[in-house]
Formats: sequence, structure tokens, C-alpha cells
Amino acid sequence: MAIPASSFRNRIAVAAIAGILACVSAAPAQQLLPPPGRPPVAAHRAPTAPAPRAASCHNGASFDRFLAELKQQAAAQGVSQQALSEAAPYLVYDQGIVNRDRGQRVFGQIFTEFAGRMAANYRMQNGQQHIRTYAAAFARAEKEYGVPPAVIAAFWGLESDFGANMGNLPTLRSLVSLAYDCRRTERFQNETIAALKVIDRGDLTSAEMVGSWAGELGQTQFLPTHYFTYAVDYDGDGRRNLLRSAPDVIGSTANYIATGLKWRRGEPWLEEVRAPQNFPWDQADLTIRLPRAKFAQLGVTYADGRPLPNDNLPASLLLPMGRMGPAFLAYANFAAYTEWNNSLIYSTTAAYLATRIAGSPPMHRPGGAVAQLPFNEIKELQQLLVRAGYDVGKVDGVLGQQSRTAIKAMQIKYGLPADSWPTAELLAKMRGPRIQAGPAASALPAPR
Repeated sequence: MAIPASSFRNRIAVAAIAGILACVSAAPAQQLLPPPGRPPVAAHRAPTAPAPRAASCHNGASFDRFLAELKQQAAAQGVSQQALSEAAPYLVYDQGIVNRDRGQRVFGQIFTEFAGRMAANYRMQNGQQHIRTYAAAFARAEKEYGVPPAVIAAFWGLESDFGANMGNLPTLRSLVSLAYDCRRTERFQNETIAALKVIDRGDLTSAEMVGSWAGELGQTQFLPTHYFTYAVDYDGDGRRNLLRSAPDVIGSTANYIATGLKWRRGEPWLEEVRAPQNFPWDQADLTIRLPRAKFAQLGVTYADGRPLPNDNLPASLLLPMGRMGPAFLAYANFAAYTEWNNSLIYSTTAAYLATRIAGSPPMHRPGGAVAQLPFNEIKELQQLLVRAGYDVGKVDGVLGQQSRTAIKAMQIKYGLPADSWPTAELLAKMRGPRIQAGPAASALPAPR
């Protein structure tokens, strides 16, 4: 789905990818859309007794009392009593959902492994086939929103394999359970109310609302707030049905990318390049944007050796696996991918898959294996960076942007190639006695 700055995927980041891998088959989907017929119906199941810890942020209120107050909030925001009555059987607490949320595990594949699986040829071909099959809807979406068909198709394929894997859990039960839990209660109270608004608007019934355990809906996995805000009726049936209508999926996804994620019409998003070994690696960072002409002066070419255009279009040199791995120029539109999902591996894979669907050749593979620190050593490196005065965000073994920025600063300090990729050499130096605490910002070159 969709992952804006405010979206749930931004908060689960790399852990979201683990969920994708768990539910996506390695074999190509055999059909363009789920077979016609009755939509899935959420199964009634006896709710699990709420855990006592869940009520701590609600002044000790029971789930029933919390739910009554939540319904009052929904009514105050315009949700009808009819919609609330229809939804009532599904607004039950499930401790299993909360346990699943708290037990998310970190995913550790490197970019080439993940992209090799998730941007495989079958998914590229399936995306191209969908663009041909729904040519009219894609053309309309590109005209109205400026989002290329390949960009829409790539998210569609990654999020649900074009509708084959949307999840099978009752959405309202997931949302209200996460709303009662204290970890992100405000977020999921808003999502629950948005889901009720979707029902009240007539887009879906409570029974039709079936999706992922985290409450995301439809073939591009929208959170209810995004569903309510960005879903459009592209097939003219009077409903915005992102579970069953391919035209609605296409138009709604384009609207979200253009309006919510601020896509720039007519501009590129990602291109594979080749950087020379003497490139100043401290300039390779998503926070540093240079004109393409400047990258050309520094020896960067397209991956096939063609020269870059001698223009001022700003871009960043993206090295998802450091200087020994693939290299890309990431343009302003790449920000839409990191907003959709702020995991660098996912966002780069989604952008790369879109280029493949659009006709670009496969990326060049590294000449040899690119060493990756294991999870426990990345976490140790984060701890050492924190002790040295750097902000890495959460010390969790996940290589996020803050960790990459801190790694670059420490690489500069030790005179190592500053490509933001954690190495055994950097870890060994940091384990030694020479660490000196200091503000992280002073070690980084100023963006230009």
C-alpha cells in the first residue's frame, strides 16, 4: 500500500517487509484479479479477553467503556447510527492482534536478495500484463494525476500480488484492538473511525472489510484514513471498492501517490548508474542533492556506460549496499517511495520494480559478495555510535537512515570510505580505545 509520513508503514518500516515475505508466494499469480463472486466475509470469533496492560492508557477503563467512548467520537465526526450498528458485531477485542503487533521481527535480507525475490521477472511481467489489460484506467490515471502506469503497477504487485494476497482478517477487529492497546492508541482510534466512515459512505460493508492484521485494506493496502481520503470511484458504480475493482485500485493509488505523496508529473524517480572507485563517497547520501551535471563531472555514468545528461536536474546517489553494491540516482520523486514505506530496502525495491515494468534492463549485480554485518553486530555498532554521541534512532539492529548517517560520520572520522555501509572494519575500530564523544553533526559535510 500506501505509506505516507503519517502512515502505519512508516512506523513498522523493515518489519513490514517481513510480513510481505511471509504472505507473498514465490510463484507468479495465476490470475489478474481474485475471482468474481461474493467478497470475503469476516468470520465471527469470540474475542479474547483484554489484557490488563491494554487499559493503562485509558485510565483503567474496560474495553467496553473504551469502545462506547470511541463510538461517541465517531458519531461526533458524522458516522451514522446505522453504520455503528452494522459494525458493532465486528468491534471486538483480539489480544492475538496486539501480540502480533508487539512481536514483529526484524527482516534482515540485503537489497539484492530482497529485490531479486520481490522484483522478480514474473512480477515485472504481471505488472506489464495488468497495464495492458486495464489500459484505459491506467491512461486516465496518468492523465489526471501524472503518475506513470509502471509506478502504480509496482506498488500493486508488491503490496498484494495484484489482489492475490490482501489478508484475511476482519479489519475492524484489528483496528479496535490496536486502538485499545496503548502502543499507538491515538493512531488506531483515528483509523477505526475512518473505517466506520468508509462503511457509512457505502464503499464497503463491515463484513467486506477483510485485510491484513494491521488494518490495511485493498489491493494496494490502504490504511482506512487513506482509503477515506484518497479512494476514487473509477468504474462508475457509485462505490470506491479497493478490494474488488481494478479501476478503483488504479485511480485511487494514483490519487494517493500524486496528492498524498506529492508526485512530480513528468519527472524520473530512479535510474541505475555506475560510480568510479575514486568517487567522493561522502557525497553519496539521500540528504545530499547535486545536479546531474555535477555527478557527470565526478565520473558517474549510466550503468551501461552512457554519459549522464549535462543538466541541472537534482538527484542523490543512492547506495543501498554501500560502494560495492548497486548504485542509483534517486530523484525528487523517490521521496514518494520513502513516504510509502520508509524502509530503504522496500522503497528502493519498489522504485526499481517500477523501472523494470517501464522497460529498463535488470540491474547490474555486484562483482562479488557484499559482506553484511549480522543483526547482533549491527545492534552493537548502533550502541557504540550512541556512546560516541550519535543519534541512531532506536537501537534495534535495523539499518535506518539515522544509523546510516551516523555510520557515515564515523567513517569520515576514521578515514574510511564514507558510503554509510556498516563493515567489520568500522566495528573493529569502534570497539577500540580511540572513540571520542562528540556531536554527530560536526562530522558530516554540509548538504549541497
